[in-house]
Amino acid sequence: MGFVNTVTHGGKWVWMTLLGFAAATVASAMLVTKTADLRYQRDVNRMVFNDNLGVLEEVKAKLGMTTDSLNRLVANPTIQPDQSYIVISITERELWYKKGNELLFHTQVATGSGKTLISGASGKEWKFETPRGRLTVESKEVNPAWVPPDWHFQEQANKRGLGIVRLERGRAIPSSDGSVLTVSGADVVRRYPNGSVVPLAATEGHEIIANGNIIIPPYGTTQRRYMGVLGTRRLYLGDGYGIHGTDHPETIGRAASHGCVRLRNEDIEKLYDMVPVGTPVFIY
Repeated sequence: MGFVNTVTHGGKWVWMTLLGFAAATVASAMLVTKTADLRYQRDVNRMVFNDNLGVLEEVKAKLGMTTDSLNRLVANPTIQPDQSYIVISITERELWYKKGNELLFHTQVATGSGKTLISGASGKEWKFETPRGRLTVESKEVNPAWVPPDWHFQEQANKRGLGIVRLERGRAIPSSDGSVLTVSGADVVRRYPNGSVVPLAATEGHEIIANGNIIIPPYGTTQRRYMGVLGTRRLYLGDGYGIHGTDHPETIGRAASHGCVRLRNEDIEKLYDMVPVGTPVFIY
């Protein structure tokens, strides 16, 4: 009652305290928003410079600038009678491209393995599942490059019993032969004591190794851009998922991917030519 009476009968100091607290809260929120905006602009510039749209999408998602594709699209489920659409069965591992009741294309696919990868150092987990629900074809790519996420290097290290070390721009990793690994321009290179510099090669399953560790190249370097892994075509579904070809055709018909839907290259090339951007994709 004492607090209520004080406020009711003109306790000026109470009102000033409350107003001051409210003003501080608003100022703090504005500062946080401004800081987030500046960080986003900085990261956008960096990602565009490095030609890495995958990381750009991740930055946007962390700032709440993207919404989940399934939630965004389920609100508009209507399919027009003359509209084509894709249906994918995770269990049967098959894909159908239809227009109304007419079947335009059908093939086998590979879907998410359902496996969980755990980082030994941090305990971080990655679950490799194909998402269920409704998505849409957001864009199309010919000969797409794959920018391997961090989990790829952890997976390779686990398979080979190696550690992992992240190579940062502006830093060097010493090697046992007296050379150092560093970044020069868009390449990870080996620099020898005599001053000679040799760009290193890196592909899926043949990563850079030094001192018993797999090296994680920085985003934007040639060594973190693998060609051929996604096959010859990709239909991008958003949120990092896609329908694409593969360099492992023997996995088709199996639960073998890290979440994307894989097709044989000859199949994705046919589907690519048939499917326009904006096509709904139903995965169940």
